[in-house]
Amino acid sequence: MSWTEERVAKLKELWGKGKTASQIAEIIGGISRNSVIGKAHRLNLSAKIKTRTAISNQNFENSLQGNNKTKRGRKSKFKSLIIEKDFEPENPKQLEELDENSCKWPIGHPDEKSFYFCGRSSLKDFSYCKLHILYAYQPKGKKEEVPEKEEVPEFIEKKIQSA
Repeated sequence: MSWTEERVAKLKELWGKGKTASQIAEIIGGISRNSVIGKAHRLNLSAKIKTRTAISNQNFENSLQGNNKTKRGRKSKFKSLIIEKDFEPENPKQLEELDENSCKWPIGHPDEKSFYFCGRSSLKDFSYCKLHILYAYQPKGKKEEVPEKEEVPEFIEKKIQSA
């Protein structure tokens, strides 16, 4: 199968309309989904369409905003939760006791007798309470601190030197 001028024009048109690669392959006929993706990439069409990840991130941020009309940055949304330090006390619950309004953050290890779920009131559209949302959803760009030179185990240091 070769890409004719007509097929390329049809690909560009359908890609611009937001059709998936599978749909485009079916409409054009005689080509695979992967060939559509490859050709779109070579034509630099991939930047013109929103990915599912981008759409789901928008839904996440919209649900964090709630009914607020003003747009705030992601960092300030989490800061507002950090400033509020008066979290309600834990309400330990077993798995069978959880409902849709309970925080489902596990405490301990499931094999231990003392294992339970947080049980505080969860935020709307989330499985966790205010406190555990801070753990579950880390702000973008936050990176783990790099360990100091002395903290690197000896066997790793030897592998680095031998590489």
